[in-house]
Amino acid sequence: MSRTMIKLCGNHSFQDLKYSVASGVPYIGLVFAESKRKVDPLECSKWLEQIEKGRSQKYVGVFVNPSLLEIASVLQYVPLDIIQFHGDENPEQVIEAKMATGLTVWKAIHHNEKALVKMKSFYHIADGYVIDSKVNGAWGGTGKRFDWDAIPAYQKEAQIQGVPCFIAGGITPDNVSEILNYRPDGIDISSGIETMWRKDARKIQKLIEIIENFCDNNYNSMLKSNNNTFSL
Repeated sequence: MSRTMIKLCGNHSFQDLKYSVASGVPYIGLVFAESKRKVDPLECSKWLEQIEKGRSQKYVGVFVNPSLLEIASVLQYVPLDIIQFHGDENPEQVIEAKMATGLTVWKAIHHNEKALVKMKSFYHIADGYVIDSKVNGAWGGTGKRFDWDAIPAYQKEAQIQGVPCFIAGGITPDNVSEILNYRPDGIDISSGIETMWRKDARKIQKLIEIIENFCDNNYNSMLKSNNNTFSL
């Protein structure tokens, strides 16, 4: 099986970024929307000058209902690879930003009874999705999970669209094994790898080890099953 991708989000200090980049995960999130984890673009640029990310690592900027001016003001200082729209943006707004920046765009979809319909409206527009919980008064980063039994439906729609689907909300190293059974393309985690509101290197390492072991064990089981099927 393919490895579950990891996005470590909500990095809001130099130490946070240092830990996340050093972990080697492919996606590193920075929040530029109103949030307790919001970072200042100028300050963030100074952190990035001191950190060299891997060639395959990408910085993801999280925005909520931003104007093009807001996005441009961040890009002036921070070399983002991906823009993640985490509000109630419509397809036209996302297209406009995608054309203006030329960057990859992800759309967050907040789980509810109409979420799949909304996801379908971004077909051929979004380059990826983040499925998150919706808590009154917050757009994300709440540590609250939604009903994970809904994950297969989101995964199926993402597969139809040919783009990755990340699952967010309430994931921790202690429960990530449960969510891996749903075979998500990726997980997006913020508070679940923090201690006292800061990224915890030990929790990050534990998370990565659990995911890698799960994927390796399932891959080996698949190989064994195939060998038994084709043995003479």
